[in-house]
Amino acid sequence: MAWNCPDLQPIPAIDCLILIISLTFINQHFMNTSKTKAFGTAAHDAPLEAMQIERRDLTSNDVEIEILFCGVCHSDLHTARNDWGGTIYPAVPGHEIVGRVIKTGNAVTKFKAGDIAAVGCMVDSCRTCKNCKEDLEQYCTTGFIGTYNGNDKHQVGKTFGGYSEKIVVDQHFVLQVPANLDLAGTAPLLCAGITTWSPLRHWKVGKHSNVAVVGLGGLGHMAIKLAKGLGANVTLFSRSPEKEQDGLDLGADKVVISTDLSQMKKVAGEFDLIIDTVPYVHDLNMYIPTLAASGTLVLVGYLGELDPALNTKQMVIKRIAISGSLIGGIAETQEMLNFCGEHNITSDIEIIPIQDINEAYERMLKSDVRYRFVIDMASLKNGQS
Repeated sequence: MAWNCPDLQPIPAIDCLILIISLTFINQHFMNTSKTKAFGTAAHDAPLEAMQIERRDLTSNDVEIEILFCGVCHSDLHTARNDWGGTIYPAVPGHEIVGRVIKTGNAVTKFKAGDIAAVGCMVDSCRTCKNCKEDLEQYCTTGFIGTYNGNDKHQVGKTFGGYSEKIVVDQHFVLQVPANLDLAGTAPLLCAGITTWSPLRHWKVGKHSNVAVVGLGGLGHMAIKLAKGLGANVTLFSRSPEKEQDGLDLGADKVVISTDLSQMKKVAGEFDLIIDTVPYVHDLNMYIPTLAASGTLVLVGYLGELDPALNTKQMVIKRIAISGSLIGGIAETQEMLNFCGEHNITSDIEIIPIQDINEAYERMLKSDVRYRFVIDMASLKNGQS
């Protein structure tokens, strides 16, 4: 048996099949690209600096976005320095992206040129597994494709993030931004916002809920704002007495200094949910007695082994749960943005030029920011020093 391929002599079926597969692979992985200005790093111990990257040309479902602002996340730093392992260089971080649509593919229905749009931590997933079909792309069973350092479906290599002039993303993973929100302050919502919103929604926080937040940083300050917006009674746990007024100013109803045993005893059995935003190993046992029966402590900041180990006595006696939460799916992220638009909630930020990113990383390690850096990406285009 032989197949007739157009303009070719009859060839064996198996050879024609190989040709078709090869052409499909070439089309998917060697598509047309264009050079784009970016800021990234070539090695774990190298500073971030200006570089050129390749962005794919539009496919029918793609949206091309001029990046106006990009938030700076601790994950950016960890990836740039390969703290978690697995970074492929060159690496261009950035997954808190707000920009303006430049153009769209011919099948795009959600956006048009000139629209303000956003991109968060994901740019694709399998879209066929149970979790993806339930709008939980962040828990895709084959792993979602991260905005940077993810396996690019369209080009050979890894994805590049938002420290760049533009980005091309499938419309399913592009988000609409409410018109009233400050664009720079919106950027951190794409990670810090959704990271804290998702557990608040999962555990059905609302009016009369008692919520505590551990830690006051990029995640913690968003947890306070969002929980308060949902109508909860909000308490900040902090080890630092000097942060008490900051917590109150952000909307917390009270601040408890967790190193003060007398204060901790006063809130025993009080909280339905504790959102722990601390990004390093710390003792969880001090917080468990403050949970009400059937309460939950959810970790959103720390990945790793617990030290000291958990004492399960209170957990068993009061049906207390320790859980974890990642980001949210695309639908939930859009819900969060809409909620922030309705309540005029944005992140508290410090705007920097891209040329200051290495200094910003060092300041982040010292917690020297209130509460999130955001890059004005015009500085990349204009080449400010």
